Amino acid sequence: MYQREFDQRLKQGLPKAVLIFGENDYMMDHYVELYRTKLDAKESALNLYYDEWNFEQAKNFLSQTSLFGGTNLVIVKHDKKIHKKELDVLVALANKNDDNYFLYLYDGTAKEAKSMQSAFTDKKGGAWVRLFEANIREGVAILQQKAQHIGLDIDHYALQHLMLLLNNNIALCTNELDKLAILQTSITSKDIDRLVYSTAPLATEQLLIDLFNKKPITATITKLLDLGENENDLLRSTQFFVNQIFLFHAYIKLHGHVDSAAILGYKLPKPIEEQKAQLALRVKSASLLKIFEHLLESEIEMKQAPATQREVLLYSMLIKIQGYL
Repeated sequence: MYQREFDQRLKQGLPKAVLIFGENDYMMDHYVELYRTKLDAKESALNLYYDEWNFEQAKNFLSQTSLFGGTNLVIVKHDKKIHKKELDVLVALANKNDDNYFLYLYDGTAKEAKSMQSAFTDKKGGAWVRLFEANIREGVAILQQKAQHIGLDIDHYALQHLMLLLNNNIALCTNELDKLAILQTSITSKDIDRLVYSTAPLATEQLLIDLFNKKPITATITKLLDLGENENDLLRSTQFFVNQIFLFHAYIKLHGHVDSAAILGYKLPKPIEEQKAQLALRVKSASLLKIFEHLLESEIEMKQAPATQREVLLYSMLIKIQGYL
């Protein structure tokens, strides 16, 4: 079900077992906090996040008699699927006792999450909810509630600007509101520019990953330009990224494995190293050569073009690169 339906369901009572997945980390945390608060389980809940996951521990926790008449709340967050047989056991245990509850926050793809929905049907006493990234209107409404709650005087336009600056990440925005509240003064858009660090570099990296994965990129380009990134900066970032992909491509071809420390001179986190290796393996050597040539031509063209034409040239450059992949 979608978030609105799930919110209606919560008004009738807390479902005993819930699968939560999607792109909105803030709302994930919100629902966890809701369960912890309503069940008075902030201290007693069993939290099994990522590598902490242990089926026997979760099963034993839900199988025990609740201490001091409290609740047994198990919260699991993982980017890997839990076996359906294990999910069926945990959902059944959650429904076996009035004091038992089970939350599974799945941090993987929506496609994989869908394959686990059958363990959380109404018939089995469960529920599932898919969360989507909040749009600007929804995000500003959430931030307005947060600002009122902490007594921060900030106008609608400043909140919009904050959302744009932090790439619609509500969790980051709410953290920044807490920091801004320390100033105990009215906050404007100028204060946001002065005090809040933009996530544009992260968004640029994601743009280039999407570019090589042949995903839609025009909306992200527009957002980056709105954040204040200029066309020359994005050109240089693209050149740097393509050069890294080439280095990964060449190293893997020569050695048959990936080693970011040998390639770049420093070790990347494992997920990022694997991601760049996958992108490098996917592209052909001939395509990389064409992309390099196209980037050189685009750089000359953009430097010679009037400022009013550079944005169009940037869109054209990136879209053509996708055509080579």
